[in-house]
Amino acid sequence: MKDYIKEMHLEGKLNEIGLINSWEETVGKAIASRTSKIYIKDQVLYVHLNSSVVRNELLMLRQALKEKLNEKAGAEVIKDIVLR
Repeated sequence: MKDYIKEMHLEGKLNEIGLINSWEETVGKAIASRTSKIYIKDQVLYVHLNSSVVRNELLMLRQALKEKLNEKAGAEVIKDIVLR
């Protein structure tokens, strides 16, 4: 199965899906409940939030959050995080 995934170049997308699925586990239920949309494009994680307070809090923790998410994914899936 792993060989097939590598052959079909699906590793990157599977890692992205895993990273997005680990969002709630990584940031907690309080922040995840204020997240309206999350997606990855060109190795940049875009997070749309309903709360400006949460957005400002995450802006200060952006580097640590990026490292934690990449660690959970098992590879460098994202290079930056954009909070909106």
